[in-house]
Amino acid sequence: MTVEARSVRRSGAQAVPGRANWWVTPVTYLIVLSLFVLYSLWSVVFASGGRHWLVGPYLSPFYSPLIPWTAWPLSSAILVAWIPLGFRASCYYYRKAYYRAFFFDPPACAIREVGHANRRYAGERRFPFILNNLHRLFLYLALVILVVLWIDAINAFRYTNGFYLGVGSMLMLANVVLLTGYTFSCHALRHFVGGSLDCFSCARMGQTRHRLWKWANIVNPYHGNFAWLSLFSVGIVDIYIRLVSAGAFGSCFHSHLGC
Repeated sequence: MTVEARSVRRSGAQAVPGRANWWVTPVTYLIVLSLFVLYSLWSVVFASGGRHWLVGPYLSPFYSPLIPWTAWPLSSAILVAWIPLGFRASCYYYRKAYYRAFFFDPPACAIREVGHANRRYAGERRFPFILNNLHRLFLYLALVILVVLWIDAINAFRYTNGFYLGVGSMLMLANVVLLTGYTFSCHALRHFVGGSLDCFSCARMGQTRHRLWKWANIVNPYHGNFAWLSLFSVGIVDIYIRLVSAGAFGSCFHSHLGC
């Protein structure tokens, strides 16, 4: 006698585990990324007047490095903001996030794309997505910006020719630490320092590159965490500096301690 499982004959559509609320993640990405883009646009383009992004020893990360070019009629932040913007927009992790959130391409794992059945797949060979191939160039430029942000964070602990400890100082330090984690956990950086090598002992500075590659492997799994945390930290620091500049906390700057 042969006994068959019921699913052998009647293998109807099966529910994918964990996919009941598949829309929560892309919708969350859509809201968070949209709010960040809108706020960044407001801060960099429309709220650059009055220098509210610079107060005491604090400089907003949106405006760093500060370029005092008087011949440029627009916001000075525009001269540098395109670098971190390009770095994040071409990031492998953010590509997955905004492809799903804004284009539903695909909206989630094991979820069919909507309205793309007859579309010819072009990969990232068409404008503007072909610009994602410049990710490594943006990485090199972002490393330069990161050095300047570290200088800004250190300067935030110096005020009136002495040591200064403020809430803004700690926020700027936390922000640059998160940005460092995001940058150094980048897939392109891991590939650059050693991921492209088949033989470390055969390459120039092989041992050093192998060590750097091992360190990159440690932080790389947390790239997504650093991506979101650093996104929030940049916005929080900019908002806080603007609040201090607007006098929301009164005259809070003192000799060694304050806002």
